[in-house]
Amino acid sequence: MMARAPGPYAFVTVDVFTNQRFGGNPLAVFPEATGLDSAQMQALAAEFNLSETTFVLPPQDAANTAQVRIFTPKVEIGFAGHPNLGTAWVLAQQGKDKAGLLRFEEAGGLVTVSVERQAGSLVSCQVEAPQALKLSEAPDTAELAACGGLKASDLLQTDVASVGLDCVYALVPEAALAHAAPDLAAFRTLARRWLGPQGRFHLCLYARDGQRLHARVFGPLNGVTEDPACGSATCSLAAMLLHQDGGETNRLVMHMGAEMGRPSMLHCGARRAPDGIRAWVGGSCVDVLRGEALV
Repeated sequence: MMARAPGPYAFVTVDVFTNQRFGGNPLAVFPEATGLDSAQMQALAAEFNLSETTFVLPPQDAANTAQVRIFTPKVEIGFAGHPNLGTAWVLAQQGKDKAGLLRFEEAGGLVTVSVERQAGSLVSCQVEAPQALKLSEAPDTAELAACGGLKASDLLQTDVASVGLDCVYALVPEAALAHAAPDLAAFRTLARRWLGPQGRFHLCLYARDGQRLHARVFGPLNGVTEDPACGSATCSLAAMLLHQDGGETNRLVMHMGAEMGRPSMLHCGARRAPDGIRAWVGGSCVDVLRGEALV
């Protein structure tokens, strides 16, 4: 039985990567989470049952804004894009940014978020991924295609990339995205063979038309059947495409979530830096709910 923490705990939900309420990717944020333990955080994330829920704690280094912990309904993760952007939006509304910057301590590394205001109103936030691009070998194409309910011939290229959180990528024709669907059994089979008994992964199926991207992201092993707007996958993809295309920088626009009735727009890009390729993702948010959790 979990130890009881003093409560209640205030929370805010925001729709991320959209300027329309009930679009984008919903996120629950606990701006003052001191007193909650890991089990309680995980239980609250499962209760909200959103792709992620964040918990804001005092920073370990006073030079930073906060420590931020990120939970899916099933597991804690070290980095994700939409939780950082939504958490930054909530804290910026509280005036906790300094000179338009927020610095979050996370398991995946230090995350910097820049805040844009116009005429005093919050307009957007831009998240810098905590790590340089890391590429890995993708799993078997036929098994990967089965995870997305597709044929092996639908997968034109496969990769694994990370700028703080690994994601498996498959380039597919635009038409294939419409009939893709996650297959939980196939995910479990591939994860066990490829990553071991406790293995989990997200699959990003994407189509590209120049600087325009369209993607769907499935993560049923993490409790996220489909993610309406996955910032970490978008960051890694921008970095990977710069690696493949060449050049010094890129800027792309990612469209996600329409198939779920939650259209999302993510602005993203990457640049070459001394330690490798660095990526960012940005967008707007809309406030939706405020309340208290009776933990």
